[in-house]
Amino acid sequence: QVQLVESGGGLVQAGGSLRLSCAASGLTSSYRMGWFRQAPRKEREFVAAISWNGGLTYYADSVKGRFTISRDNNKNTVYLQMDSLKPEDTAVYYCATVTPVGVRWIGDYWGRGTQVTVSS
Repeated sequence: QVQLVESGGGLVQAGGSLRLSCAASGLTSSYRMGWFRQAPRKEREFVAAISWNGGLTYYADSVKGRFTISRDNNKNTVYLQMDSLKPEDTAVYYCATVTPVGVRWIGDYWGRGTQVTVSS
């Protein structure tokens, strides 16, 4: 049974930083991993993705240069370092295994999410 558990969310002031973690279990093969987010009254959107060995990373334009995705396969954990946070980054952040489909990233297995709130 695949399980993804996010942690590290919280309340931070604009300009601050947070690091999200996603602990994975039950994955029997190498997976691309990604982060998505959903703000109130908005659709879920792609944030970042990383290849199975960490060699390739992909970012939404809105977070490029501010967020960094990484993984530690020895710990079965994926991270999202978020710097220079803005109020518009406020959302529930979800970890997922991902598959690229055309120019989009599709989530397969999902975590339950962690809330990130950025105050102005």
